Amino acid sequence: MKTSFSTWMTCSVCIVQAIDKNTTSFTRISGLLSTFRGIQQLNKTLKLGPTTSEIFRKCPRFRILVVGKTGVGKSSLINHAFGVEKTAISHDKPGKASIDHEFISLQNDRFVLHDSKGFEPGEEDNVKIVRDFIDRRRKSALEHQLHAVWLCFEIPRAGGRLLETGTEAFLTLKNNGALGNIPVIVVLTKYDMLIDRMERTLDGISVNGLSDKAIKELAKNKAEAGLQDICIGPLEKFAGPDIPHVKTSTHKDHKETLTHLIQITEKCVGLHSTPEAAVMASIAQRVHPGLKIEASIEVGKRRYWKALASSTIFKTHKTWDCLHVLHTDIVNVWNFYDPHHYLHSQEFRELMVKIAVNLEVAPTPNLANTIPAGLSMVGIIAGIVSILVEPAAPIVVPIAASAALAKWVWDVYQTSHAVLQYFMSYIVHLTLVLQTLYLVSGNQELTRRAIKLAAASYLTTPMSGEVHTRIREYNKQLTILERVDRDILDKIVEVMQFYSIDAAEMSKLREKIPHVGLLPDEPWETRNS
Repeated sequence: MKTSFSTWMTCSVCIVQAIDKNTTSFTRISGLLSTFRGIQQLNKTLKLGPTTSEIFRKCPRFRILVVGKTGVGKSSLINHAFGVEKTAISHDKPGKASIDHEFISLQNDRFVLHDSKGFEPGEEDNVKIVRDFIDRRRKSALEHQLHAVWLCFEIPRAGGRLLETGTEAFLTLKNNGALGNIPVIVVLTKYDMLIDRMERTLDGISVNGLSDKAIKELAKNKAEAGLQDICIGPLEKFAGPDIPHVKTSTHKDHKETLTHLIQITEKCVGLHSTPEAAVMASIAQRVHPGLKIEASIEVGKRRYWKALASSTIFKTHKTWDCLHVLHTDIVNVWNFYDPHHYLHSQEFRELMVKIAVNLEVAPTPNLANTIPAGLSMVGIIAGIVSILVEPAAPIVVPIAASAALAKWVWDVYQTSHAVLQYFMSYIVHLTLVLQTLYLVSGNQELTRRAIKLAAASYLTTPMSGEVHTRIREYNKQLTILERVDRDILDKIVEVMQFYSIDAAEMSKLREKIPHVGLLPDEPWETRNS
């Protein structure tokens, strides 16, 4: 790409010089035209590259330091937030951890963990260890820089002390700028245990006649008040009101607290680090599907999505290759545990193209009857359950036999309403199929069966048809395609966000479906007799 840019610059200088000298020589003009043709030929030979590859080159992993005493729940927190089964935090026994050691999980290699044992009473030297580590990382190359610190405390009982001397010294360093702009988020763990304690303190009169749900809500309100008194009040009094803090629990009834932690972390990283680091925070986490969609949008805006109609990059390549980079970027952002690379396979890519073709010939739904995304996902749940009525039966994705790969897929990309519609549909359908797969997979190792189940379930609901209709109706209104790139991008974002599912709702829906990740796998193609 540098060669192409340099050549353009040389030509530009020649043109300026020619104009300055009033040179109109036919020979010179012919030479310039030949050079431009050479540039066009060079562009044809340039390969399309996924935008995520460039992001991964600059920032291959989200790097986080987790600080906290033994027993505060750090391992459980990391396992749930990043979707891994076991974090090898090494200091079950005090003094055994090395803060420089990198913990990288084979189940999710898009984050790297550094661990510190916390600021135990009498071990204030650890403040210096952590400070020196942060300082070294701040001076490192981008790929080795630290992106965030989680300072973890177990919520104390009433009367207990939250901040030890070492913790106060660390927060003082943060307040006076000695730690630089590295985000420090205070994480208050085991919130569910606080609620349980508060529920046990409720007297009989206050709960008389209340339902179980009402009693839990009463206990939760009391826990919030207690949290303010024993944690947040003292923390803000010492560190100031701007210190980010999040209550967390890995209990299934409080998974939304992990979503909030990830949201706060991603926001802080975005404010104080590079854009690549913020994207990597969203890619690495596995509790917030909404952030995956937002990160996909951010990646798409950088290059390909913002010029679907007028893209000079696409126009020299086959349509299949153009879809290939779009597909790769979206799949990379979702960051499933996919050791066999099923989501990057030729078979899955062809399946997604066929879904777009299949929906093109499907009946057009009435958008006046559109149901909210949450209810659409309820429909997907029903579809999953119905498909799995016979657990041993192979899954058949309901695609018409006529939906073969169309000829346009193998042609060189051409700007047209039809091709634009397919590209928009492909982006949105792939995103929503992966959202369904997130619901199905439960952070387990992906199988072809799980992927087929997600695709089949998505196609059985009105959502897939509604998406296609929205894009088709929008496409009909377009006039001069080359002038509507920004509007096209906005439409893609609008449709994706309309059908995205709130993380808390997704957590509830996950509990209603059977687990499929460990079932025997099956081939991609299953003929429907």
